[in-house]
Amino acid sequence: MNYPVRPLVGPCSMILALMASGMDGQNFRFSGYLPIKEPERSRAIKELDKISTLGSGETQLFIETPYRNNQMLKDLLTFCSLQTRVLVAMDITGPEEFIKTRTVEQWKKENPELPKLPSIFGILGPQKRTGRSR
Repeated sequence: MNYPVRPLVGPCSMILALMASGMDGQNFRFSGYLPIKEPERSRAIKELDKISTLGSGETQLFIETPYRNNQMLKDLLTFCSLQTRVLVAMDITGPEEFIKTRTVEQWKKENPELPKLPSIFGILGPQKRTGRSR
């Protein structure tokens, strides 16, 4: 119909989550929704963990529906390596904002119950030292 479409200036929750995460914002990938069913879901999480660690060191971002937040966190804690950092960013700029990055090992000690709020999840595996400095 040839209507003009113009982007508006404003916050993007994915970028805001990344900014607050402490993870690498220079190199990241947004994967949208991960598969719901097994074994596709665990395979996808393991692959993203591998990419974030060994591949290009990309921070991996994805979303989940609010009623599956707890299952997503549980799956990340099950299928990622203990030193992988996991970001949970919920209700960004809202009244119940929650943004926390912990290693899998630290999250397992906290064992939080996540509310059913819009969420962004991210992972970044432990980076291999190359002897170079940035």
